[in-house]
Amino acid sequence: MKMSQMVKAFQEKQAVYQVDPVLFAKEVVRYEADQWQADSMLDLADPACRRVSVRSGQGVGKTAMEAVVVLWFLSCFPYARVVATAPTRQQLNDVLWSEIAKWQAKSPLLSVILKWTKTYVYMVGMEKRWFAVARTATKPENMQGFHEENMLFIIDEASGVAEPIMEAVLGTLSGKNNKLLMCGNPTKTSGTFYDSHVNAKVRPLYRSRRVSSRDVARTDKENIEMLERRYGRESNVVRVRVDGEFPLQEDDVFIPIHLIERSIKTEYVPRKDPLSIQIGCDVARFGDDKTVIGYRVDEKVDFYKKRHGQDTMTTADQIIELGESLVRRYNYKHKIPVCVDDGGVGGGVVDRLDRVKKNDPARFWWMEVMRIQFGKRMKHRYYHDSTTYMMGCLRKLLEDYEDDGTPKPVEVILPDDDDLVGQLSSRKYAMTEQSKQKVESKEEMKKRDLPSPDEADCVLLCVLPVRIKENRERGRKP
Repeated sequence: MKMSQMVKAFQEKQAVYQVDPVLFAKEVVRYEADQWQADSMLDLADPACRRVSVRSGQGVGKTAMEAVVVLWFLSCFPYARVVATAPTRQQLNDVLWSEIAKWQAKSPLLSVILKWTKTYVYMVGMEKRWFAVARTATKPENMQGFHEENMLFIIDEASGVAEPIMEAVLGTLSGKNNKLLMCGNPTKTSGTFYDSHVNAKVRPLYRSRRVSSRDVARTDKENIEMLERRYGRESNVVRVRVDGEFPLQEDDVFIPIHLIERSIKTEYVPRKDPLSIQIGCDVARFGDDKTVIGYRVDEKVDFYKKRHGQDTMTTADQIIELGESLVRRYNYKHKIPVCVDDGGVGGGVVDRLDRVKKNDPARFWWMEVMRIQFGKRMKHRYYHDSTTYMMGCLRKLLEDYEDDGTPKPVEVILPDDDDLVGQLSSRKYAMTEQSKQKVESKEEMKKRDLPSPDEADCVLLCVLPVRIKENRERGRKP
């Protein structure tokens, strides 16, 4: 079919597509919607509905649905304006916007009538009035100034969008055919997204849906079973990441899951010359526990190796391999703290690192080995032992408010790792007789049938504040 014929056929069916985005997806975009996607898209197309809110587990296909919805609204309504937003540039541009490009390219029609750029998709010849735009949810003014009869706002990862941004969006939706689609993992038990599903006064304003990863064919069912076995079906990591349920309010959990998820979704902008690098290693040898090696570059934490049943010599060699690769990658001129769990077999790793540095100080000038003991009783105003102190340091970096109530940015960005989220969000604490906080030990967690917090302890070692003695060249190679 010639393009002119294709455009004419689309125009003749445009009114049908306006009320049936599922048919549009199939015939124009060549996308077969899952049942939950179809139901949500039809909700949005319903003239009686202006706001749709979808909470879901991970991997259910929400980004694909959002991309198809952008193309549907932009193509089917005259002089449409679509504003897509998310808490981070990475989520918005690298994930959602690239998904739009993917599905536009699959459509012979949309490849011609729409023009895609990194931040805009517009109707060819109408770029100033008929378009979709990507705006990061960083300040309310980014969401203001949009007025059109046919307008759609899409808010991705809606739990992480600040309330002033939400208020700006809601205040803009005043036109006849102005719509709102919110999607995301339900990580936080407050705010507009939470209210749209739970608040009895607000929920009637929305068509609200919950999508479990269990019910969607595309999700990894083995991973779901693994999370259930390790952390329990009612754990917050399973509720949020699998079932699309809001987390339970557990007063005795030391770090709430919404702080962990907020950190994971925070955008990382790497520096060419990092200000600090730190390596952490939680050591295990045999059994179910893992040896986990990780590192932090400025505020970003990543895992390097995870191994079961690894001997201490190999662990030490891998730490050296990691440290030397970081020095080369960043041309790093300072010493790197290498914080190693010194309890049990961890002492063998520390001894090995000390020995190789002593034998070749010129090569290993960068390595400053730090022996760290978990669970050691300490004198502190608030914390009973070293593990609780380290957890407190991490919680402080994750908190979203200062002590005086002013908003605070994330100070550490965690890796997106299911085990890490499960371990951090399930670790409980109690108050001692001296009114100090004490988190439960590994042994106490295992008594609750929880796995050893190996990934979590590695992260604690990566963010632990340490002091190192540097030479006059601030750690430069001698």
